[in-house]
Amino acid sequence: MGDVLTVLVPALVLAAALWALATALKPRDGGMSDADRYQLDLARRSQAHYAAQVQAAMAARARLEAATLPSQNRQQEIQQHDHRPTPPPGNPGHDPGHHPGYPYGSDPAALAPGTMLNPQPALQLQTLVRNGQKLQAIRLLRQATHANLLTAKQYVDRL
Repeated sequence: MGDVLTVLVPALVLAAALWALATALKPRDGGMSDADRYQLDLARRSQAHYAAQVQAAMAARARLEAATLPSQNRQQEIQQHDHRPTPPPGNPGHDPGHHPGYPYGSDPAALAPGTMLNPQPALQLQTLVRNGQKLQAIRLLRQATHANLLTAKQYVDRL
C-alpha cells in the first residue's frame, strides 16, 4: 500500500495542478458582467433600429419625389424627341401634327415641364383653373397646342 500511495499522491497533486492551470487559462467572457453585455446588446439593437428608420425615411422621400417631380426618363425622351431629325415635308405618310411615340398628334415639347406658353393663353388657363373650370382649361390648352387629353390634363393639374 505504501507503493500505491507514493504513486497516487503525486498523480493527484499533478492532476490538481493541471486542473488549476486549465481553469486559470480558460478564456472568460472578456471580463464583461451581465450589465455590460446588456448595455452592448442594447446599443447594437438601437443602432440597427436607427439604421432601419433612416432607410425607411429615405424610401419615403424617394416615393414622394417620384410622385411630385417629373420623371427624368420622360424629360430625356422629350429632349431626344426634340433633337430627332424630321423627314422632308414631301415624305408620304408624314403628318406634321403627329409625333412618333405620342398618340393623337400631341406635341409633348409644347407641354414639357417648365415650358412657357404664350402669355395670353397661359393667363386664361390660370384664370380658368382658379375658378374651378379645369375642363374648359384643358379644352383651351388642347386647342392651343394640339396636345392629347392626358398631356393637357397633366399640364393643367400642375398649374
